[in-house]
Amino acid sequence: MAPIFSGLFFLLQEVRKVYLCCMSKQKNKPVPTGKIPAQQKQPHGKPVPKAVQPSGDSFIKRNINLLLPIALAVVTWLFYRACLDNQLTNWDDPGYIKDNALIKDISSEGLNNIFTTSTMGNYHPLTILSYAIEYSFVRLDPWLYHLDSLLLHIAVTILVYWFVLLLAKRPVAAAITALLFGLHPMHVESVAWLAGRKDVVYGVFYMAACITYILYLRAGGTKKWLWYAGTVVLYLCSLLGKPVAVVLPVTLLLIDYFEKRKLHVWMFADKLLLLGMSVYFGLKSLDDQEKFLALDTLDVNFSKLERLALGGYALITYLWKAIVPVGLANFYPYPMKAPGSSLSAVYYLYSLGAVALIVFLVLMFRQKKYVVVFGSMFFLVNIALLLQFIPVGGAILADRYTYIPYLGLFFMAGWGISVFFEQGGNRNLGNMALTGILAYSMILGYLTNERCKVWYDTTSLWRDLIEKEPVRAPNAWNNLGFNYFNKYNESVDPQERRVYYDSAYFLLKRAIELQPTFVNPYISIGELLRSEGKFPEAKAYYYKALSMEKTAESSNAYLGLAIIYAISHNFDSSGTCFKLALETRPYFPEAHSNFGNFYDMTGKPDSALVEYGIALQQNPDMYAPHLNRGRLLTRMNRIDEALQDFEMALQLNPGNGEVYYARSFCYQKKGNSVQALKDIMEARRLGFTQIDPNYYRAVGGR
Repeated sequence: MAPIFSGLFFLLQEVRKVYLCCMSKQKNKPVPTGKIPAQQKQPHGKPVPKAVQPSGDSFIKRNINLLLPIALAVVTWLFYRACLDNQLTNWDDPGYIKDNALIKDISSEGLNNIFTTSTMGNYHPLTILSYAIEYSFVRLDPWLYHLDSLLLHIAVTILVYWFVLLLAKRPVAAAITALLFGLHPMHVESVAWLAGRKDVVYGVFYMAACITYILYLRAGGTKKWLWYAGTVVLYLCSLLGKPVAVVLPVTLLLIDYFEKRKLHVWMFADKLLLLGMSVYFGLKSLDDQEKFLALDTLDVNFSKLERLALGGYALITYLWKAIVPVGLANFYPYPMKAPGSSLSAVYYLYSLGAVALIVFLVLMFRQKKYVVVFGSMFFLVNIALLLQFIPVGGAILADRYTYIPYLGLFFMAGWGISVFFEQGGNRNLGNMALTGILAYSMILGYLTNERCKVWYDTTSLWRDLIEKEPVRAPNAWNNLGFNYFNKYNESVDPQERRVYYDSAYFLLKRAIELQPTFVNPYISIGELLRSEGKFPEAKAYYYKALSMEKTAESSNAYLGLAIIYAISHNFDSSGTCFKLALETRPYFPEAHSNFGNFYDMTGKPDSALVEYGIALQQNPDMYAPHLNRGRLLTRMNRIDEALQDFEMALQLNPGNGEVYYARSFCYQKKGNSVQALKDIMEARRLGFTQIDPNYYRAVGGR
C-alpha cells in the first residue's frame, strides 16, 4: 500500500497548489471602473480598518485544506474501527483469499499468473495483487487485510474531498461530500467484506483519475499532457482494480460540462483512448462472467420489460437508501414470481419514478442548473451498468454498487449547504444546516459501526440475512448450514459435533425447501452425509446435484463421489470422478490432495507424491496434504522428509491430534519410543482417540 499512498500525497500537493492558485486569482480580480466595493468604506466615507486576525485562526485558515482531510480520516477510522476485528467469511472470501492459489506466489511467474488470470469470473489483478502482498506478510490472519481495506477507503474519502474542492472551489461542499461518503453505511460492504476489496482499490484510482483530468483541463504547455498521461495510467489501474470503472470516460464528459468546456471536437477526441480501454475491459468482463457461469443465473426468468421495471425499482431503492439507509443486507433477492406469472404491478410504478427523474434532469439541463445536472448524472452514469439489465448473480441490487455513484448525490447536498456560506448567503441558516448535516453524519456513523459488526464472521453475516429475508434468500440458509458443517468437521467433542451436524442438516434442508432447483445445498448435504459415513444417502444428493444445471459447484459433487468410491474400493469409478472434478476445476487443491490419497490406496506412491505436491502448490495453507504425504513417506522409510511434513502440518493446524499420532510412527522407526509415546499422549489430549491399541503397547504404553 505504501506506493499508493506516496503517489496520493504527491497528487494532493499538486491539487493544493492549483486550488490556491485558482482562489488567489478570484481574490485579485480588478474592481470595475467607477465602482467602489462596499466593504472598502463605511457609510460616512471613512475607510474601514483591517481586522487583526488571531494567530490561531490564521494558522487554521492557511491550512484548512490539509486539516479537514486529516479530520475526515480520523472520523472515518473511528466509525469503521469495528471492522478491524472481523474474520474471513465463507462468502467469496475463500475464492479470493483462503483458497486462491494466485495470491500465494509472488515470484515472477506468480505475478504473471496474477495479471493473466481471472478470479471467480472477474479480472482485477491489482486487487488480487494487494491480497498477495498481504498474504506474504501474515498468510491468512485477517487483521492486515481489514486494515488495508479501511486505509484504502480513507484514501478514497480524502480524494473525494480534494476532487470536490478542486471542481467546486468550496471547502464546505467538499467537506460535507467527503464526510457523507466516508461514513455512509451503504459503503460498509465495500470495506468490511474482504472480497469487496475491489471497490476501494478501483475507487482510489478512479477518483485520482478524475483529479488529474481537472488538472489537465486547467494546465498549459507540456504539463498539460503530463496530467493527461497520468489520467490514462490511473484509469488503467482503476480498470485493473475493478472493470466497473469502464464508465470513467462519460464521467469525464460530465466534468467538462461542469467546467463549461467549449463544445469542440477535441472534447471527444481526448476520450477516444479511454473509450477504447473501456470497450476492451467491458467485453472481457462479460466473457469472464459467462465462463464463470455468472450470467443469468436466476431460477425465474424475467422478460425485457420486466427487467426494465426491476431496473427502475433498483434505481429508486438506491436513491431512498442514500437518505434513509435502513434494512441493509448483504444480499437483496429478486422478487418471487411463479413460472408463467407476471411481475407485480408495483415494480412498474418504480419505473415511472425513474422516468420522472429523467424528465426532471432534462428540465434542469435546459435551465442550466449545472450542480443538479452534474450531481444527478454522476450518480446515474456510475450506477447504470449495475442496475442488472444484464443479470449477473442472483441479487437485484447490492450496497457495494453505490460506492462511487453516491458521490454525485452527496455533492449536491454539500453544494446546497455551502451556498449559505458564500458572499450574501444567510449564515444563520447555514450554521443550522451545517449542524443538522453533522448530526445526520453522526447517525450515519453509528449505523456504519453497527453494520461493521454484522460482517464480523460467517455466522453473524448469514444470521442477519435470514432474519431479514427468511424466505427469499435460500443462499443464506445454505451458507450458514455449510458453515456449521465446517465446524462439525473441525470439532472433536462428540456432543458438539452432534449439535453442528443437526444444525447444518436443518439449515441445508430448509434451503432446498425454499428453492428446490438450488444446486449448492444438495452438494452440501452430500458432504455432510459423507462425513457421517452415510454413503448411499450422500451419493443420492450428489447425483441429484449433477442432474441439475451445471454450475461451478459441480466439481465438489464429483469430488465427493470420488472419495466415496475410493473408500468403497470401487477404484475405477473413483478415478473417473477425480478426473471429472479436475476437468471442471483445474485449480482444485482439495481434489489433488484426495487424488493423492487415491493413488496411495492403489499402490502408486510416486503418483500420490505428485498430487500432494500440486495440492500444496495451489494452496500452501492446507495441512491434509502434509499429513498424508508424511504418512506415505513414513511407510517409504523417508523419515526425515516425513518429519518435515508433520512439522508443517502442525504449524498449519497445531490442535490436530491426528498429526501427532501419525508422527509417532516416524519416531518409532527412528527408535525414539519416548517421543513416540509423548506424541500419542498429546494426540489423546487433543481428542484423537482412533489409536491402534497394539501399536500403543508396542511403544511401551499400557
